[in-house]
This record gives sequence, structure tokens and C-alpha cells, in this order.
Amino acid sequence: MARSLTALVAAVLTVWLTVSSSSPAGAADTDPVGHWPLAPEPEVVARFDPPADPWGAGHRGVDLLGRPGQAVLAALPGRVSFVGSLAGRGVLVVDHGATRTTYEPVSATVAVGADLAAGAPIGILQAGASHCAPRACLHWGWIEGAETYLDPLRLVGGGPVRLLPLWREEPVGAAPVPQRSAYDGWRPPVVTLRLSW
Repeated sequence: MARSLTALVAAVLTVWLTVSSSSPAGAADTDPVGHWPLAPEPEVVARFDPPADPWGAGHRGVDLLGRPGQAVLAALPGRVSFVGSLAGRGVLVVDHGATRTTYEPVSATVAVGADLAAGAPIGILQAGASHCAPRACLHWGWIEGAETYLDPLRLVGGGPVRLLPLWREEPVGAAPVPQRSAYDGWRPPVVTLRLSW
């Protein structure tokens, strides 16, 4: 029995060491820490719902509840790469290298080529042209490369839930491992039977 217990402990330790030494999926692709584009932190009216294919239905960003005339802020540092009107809405795009963030409907207060810090004012939220009329909402998007839409809430810690292991270096709440075998010094109990006839 001692051999099977030892083999079981060795197998569990081997699996634990293998899992804890490998990096979790996506660890190299850590999201940048961003800034909410509306202050104070807004209510999320519509969440990210990417389409199954490039032409499919979905929601390629999030809608944040705001008020007409409210300042819109850059989510990440970057350079303004587009300011204009698309489908009757003011649109502003900030380039961040491999990604870019989009904001609409916005009346821009910055010009193409302007370098921005995270949290810098970039425009004013327009009334009437929002996705959630009659309320005013900012449609905020985050795009990687040419057409890969990402959830912008990941920039502010509100993206999908990721499950992490219960421990980092040591298991949480693990009982200490005894330094000796459970059988060391063990003696069978003495049972005395008295028989009477």
C-alpha cells in the first residue's frame, strides 16, 4: 500500500509541476491597460457580439451610455488616423500600432495626425445619431489588423471572464506534506477480548 501511495503522490506532483511551469494560453498577448472613453465609468448598454463571418450580423464594439455634449476620451495613447462622417455619423479613429480604436457618433476636437495620451479629450458625443436613440450612446470599437474586431472592454478590465488556477506557486489551502511516511511508528491497536462461559 505504501508503494501505491508513493506512486500516486509522484503522479500528482508531476502533473502539478507540468501545469504550473507552462504559461497560460494568451499570456504573451496581454491586453494593454486603457482608459474609459467616457467619464465617469459609463453603463454598457450593448456588449460586444462579433459576427460569425465578415458579412454576418453582430455588434462589432460596445455601446456606452452617455449624454449629448459629453467629452469623449482616447482609450489608449496613439495618433488620430481618421476624422470624418460615415453614414451621417461623426467617426474618429485612433491608431495604436497593431490596433486602433474607433469612436462614433463624435464631433472631433482633434485633427488627423494629432498624437494623444490615454484619457486625452478627442471630441464631443453627438446626439441623435447614436445606436441607442433617443438616448445618447458612444459606439466604441477596437480593431486589430485589417478586420479583426476585439472586445474594447478588455482594455478596461471588463472583457470575458478568464478562469485562473487556484494557486500560483503553492496550492491554496493545501495541507502540509508530512516529512515521514504515514506508516512510520504505526502500531496496530491492541484489542482485548474477554470471553466468559
